[in-house]
Amino acid sequence: QDTLAETWLSTFLWLFDVLRMFSFDANLAEASRPYSDDEDALNEVEVNGNWTPQEKALHEARLKAKAKRRLRKSSSRNSTSESFSESGDVPGGDPHSPKGKVNTNDRKSRAGKGRGLPKKGGAGGKGVWGAAGMVYEDEEPDARDPNYDESSQGDTVYATVVPEVDEKELEKMVNPIVQEYFEHGDTKEVEMLLKELNLGPHKYEFSSLAVSLSLEGKASHRELTSRLLSDLSGKLMSQSDMARAFDKMLKELPDLILDTPEAPQMLGQFIARAIADHVLPMSFLDCYKGKVDCEYARVALDRAAVLLTMKREMVRLDNVWGVGGGLRPVKHLVKEMNLLLKEYLVSGDVSEAERCLRDLEVPHFHHELVYEAVVMVLESKGDTASHMMIKLLQSFWKTGLITVDQMNRGFQRVYDELPEISLDVPHAHSIMETFVDLCYQESVITKQLRDACPSR
Repeated sequence: QDTLAETWLSTFLWLFDVLRMFSFDANLAEASRPYSDDEDALNEVEVNGNWTPQEKALHEARLKAKAKRRLRKSSSRNSTSESFSESGDVPGGDPHSPKGKVNTNDRKSRAGKGRGLPKKGGAGGKGVWGAAGMVYEDEEPDARDPNYDESSQGDTVYATVVPEVDEKELEKMVNPIVQEYFEHGDTKEVEMLLKELNLGPHKYEFSSLAVSLSLEGKASHRELTSRLLSDLSGKLMSQSDMARAFDKMLKELPDLILDTPEAPQMLGQFIARAIADHVLPMSFLDCYKGKVDCEYARVALDRAAVLLTMKREMVRLDNVWGVGGGLRPVKHLVKEMNLLLKEYLVSGDVSEAERCLRDLEVPHFHHELVYEAVVMVLESKGDTASHMMIKLLQSFWKTGLITVDQMNRGFQRVYDELPEISLDVPHAHSIMETFVDLCYQESVITKQLRDACPSR
């Protein structure tokens, strides 16, 4: 019986150990599952009085581990809710919405460090006053400062900055000014245009360019250029600038003579006129004595010296270019045309008479030539003057030097003054009728003009 009892007892203890092991595994599985308040309550009240001290210690250690895990989970939940409340974000909300954005101006560190106080005690950073007791030095106001107050800075002066004209663009800008001046002849307008340009150190080149253009033009253009240099001297150009310009022209004569064969003589006349007008210093010619190697430059300087030593040059060489165009007085133009016709009656050279008429540069006044030619025919004796004048007028008509309007005006002036002319020339009417018929036969005048001739 004792043996049977011991057998049953050992079997019972073995079964107890097996059951205890199963319960231990079940407790471990429960510990690995998510924590539950009901399971925690059961574990807290689950105490088996039959457990050994080792089992009780193991059970208590397991409960402490569960408590630590619960504390960590609760602390993580609280920190997450605090971060959502601080940033204004709601879990599952739209991060692009205005409420979902993080407040970048918050002083509190988002790294979990610091106490959220300003850096450097408020002494640093953008837009702060600095530390207490800090002394600042006076600074000059900056116009680019957004806090710059123009009214507190005194009077503001605005200056127009004109860029300096490049040497390559100078000729393109000066040529139109000079060409227009040849048309209107107003030196004040040229002066105003030059003041608007910032020529800088190249302003002397304006004089040389103006002289170069006038050499290729007419005598009236050269006269206008001399007047322009005289008016600009002392205002925009100094004597040293003018001397520098003419010195450049003397060096460029080998190139200028290719287009203008008479360039040395003309430049010498320019120099003489400039010295007489006090545009160039009186010692300008003396600076070149024995120092000129170019033969063209020597010709120009010799021409200037001859003109300055002539007795008829008193104060100014006003007539070195003549007086061309409308600048001449009417009496002088009438005198020149009379002289032209008288020389033609002596020489009979039509081409020379045409050249002299073109040099006068008064196409609007050619009717005076027609008038003087017809009057000479009426006052002459014989038929020689009549045939020569018809030849001259026919040549001017064919070349277009005298237009229809100018021809009609000249003859009409004679028609109007014929009663007065007949007082000095009794046979003026008959001579006039004969001359008009010849002119019509040679196609010098129109039929209407012939029919308009008054009869006795």
